[in-house]
Amino acid sequence: MPDPRWLDEREFRAWLGYRRMRLLLDARIARDLHRDSGLSEADYDVLSALSSRDSRRWRLQELADRMLWSKSRLSRHVSRMEERGLVTRQECADDGRGAVIVLTARGLDAIVRAAPDHVESVRAHIIDLLTPEQLDVLGDIAVTVVHHLGAEIQP
Repeated sequence: MPDPRWLDEREFRAWLGYRRMRLLLDARIARDLHRDSGLSEADYDVLSALSSRDSRRWRLQELADRMLWSKSRLSRHVSRMEERGLVTRQECADDGRGAVIVLTARGLDAIVRAAPDHVESVRAHIIDLLTPEQLDVLGDIAVTVVHHLGAEIQP
């Protein structure tokens, strides 16, 4: 077995900085989102994905794939969102075993109300702190790593 390629000081600084930044940033934005709208990040992700489609619907498996969640995890979360009237679940017309998640009027209202504060939080805690050049570099880094991991950046 070859010797490990330990991180040098520069690499360790970048790795540790990224990890700490990601944890702190995710926690802050999630707190802001919940404080401002009562939504969790998962709620927001589901509602955002549903509202991005003209039909306001996604097949459960496709949405789970998009969110990088298991189908069962998403199904449990959707059940909790159904109880709050944010989404409904319908049988898939072309596959009796499949389900389609549909955005309700209440869910659409929730995402429309949450989005402005959420984007302000994202701006305040990362976007507006960076120069245009830093934003370009961050975007390039994200594309490189996501592509390497076999995925694409999804709007």
